[in-house]
Amino acid sequence: MSATRRRVLHLSDLHLNASGEFRYGVDADLALGAVLESCASLGELAAVIVTGDVADDGSEAAYNRARDVLLDFARTRRARLVFCVGNHDDRDAFTRSFGSGHIDADGNDCGVTAGPTGRVCAVSEAGGVRIVTLDSLVPGRWYGHLGTEQLRWVAAVLTSEQPAILAFHHPPIDLAVEIQQRVGLDDRDRLAAVVGPSLVTAILCGHFHQQIAGSVNGVPTWVTPGVFTRIDHLTGAPGSERAYAGGSATLLDITEPTRPVFATIPMPGPGSRLAYETDLESIEGDLRAFGIPM
Repeated sequence: MSATRRRVLHLSDLHLNASGEFRYGVDADLALGAVLESCASLGELAAVIVTGDVADDGSEAAYNRARDVLLDFARTRRARLVFCVGNHDDRDAFTRSFGSGHIDADGNDCGVTAGPTGRVCAVSEAGGVRIVTLDSLVPGRWYGHLGTEQLRWVAAVLTSEQPAILAFHHPPIDLAVEIQQRVGLDDRDRLAAVVGPSLVTAILCGHFHQQIAGSVNGVPTWVTPGVFTRIDHLTGAPGSERAYAGGSATLLDITEPTRPVFATIPMPGPGSRLAYETDLESIEGDLRAFGIPM
């Protein structure tokens, strides 16, 4: 990775479980493997960030499996591996497996934790990218909450000298769909008061299992589709959601920190077929016609 090329792979909602049993007919381990296979051609990355619901059952066995699989993927790309807690996660089991949630390519805990007691929040730097993780988990509830102490901590951690990626589970944006509004981040306005484009390059979240782009006080904010399932909140009956097997990942390019670019990486699913595949040589004539050099 060149000094100017900085890329981050964003995953969320793995929903692994201790025994590997299927849920809704979906094999979570197979889904994770398929998404990583779709990302196999990616070169060097600054980080692989997983924004919560790593385990569906909060089990240490699921966390250890996620760590092993993702560390193998991250290590070959010299990437930092970063985990956040989600509403399905268990803080104690999470920290036993992941520590601060920031793990270097050698498997060492490398996060600096000085946040509120009882919250899993940390900061680290990888490949010129500063990553701050927050804990929006409210045990036993689907909605998320950061709280006064954690927001005060993140306000002190953020600096205009090196804008950070801010990663946590519950989105501070939604599609004005009732079910999302009830289970998203409940103190989003207070978060907006402590972030800004000079402090935060991007906010990364999961939870909705749906690709959504928006902004919080001018900060580009991205909700990545789930790895376990993709959810549709828009075309079903009002107030409902429906989930489909097969997930995706997001590649975040922050070569220009004030202008991040998000790209969803599709995962081929049942019934899909390759329509075409081309390369620059095949379209050389068109490129020349438009005066674009090869």
